[in-house]
Amino acid sequence: MAIDEGLVEILREDLAHTVNISEKRMFGGLCFMLKGNMLCGVHKNGGMFRVGKKLEAEALAIEGARPMDFTGRPMAGFVDVDDDLLGDDDRRLRMLALAQAYVGAMPAK
Repeated sequence: MAIDEGLVEILREDLAHTVNISEKRMFGGLCFMLKGNMLCGVHKNGGMFRVGKKLEAEALAIEGARPMDFTGRPMAGFVDVDDDLLGDDDRRLRMLALAQAYVGAMPAK
């Protein structure tokens, strides 16, 4: 199953004016990197955001978010989201702000 290119374009537009953004294929999808650190992405079943452990509970309170567990074990600090969240401007931008707050404070790779 391929990723939803429409959702990829929405995130590209959201990040269009953010400096130091790059794209990388991983997790069977496309990830957006900020200064070389994973920020967010789109995969075949929705998307993901890297929010860090301190912001994880706030992110999980957003409708459509759940713990990320690609390997069967939850990945602390990462949140998996459904297509509906990615398509909703308010929820997506709230989630993106959390991810940018966390990843933006990290040193560049």
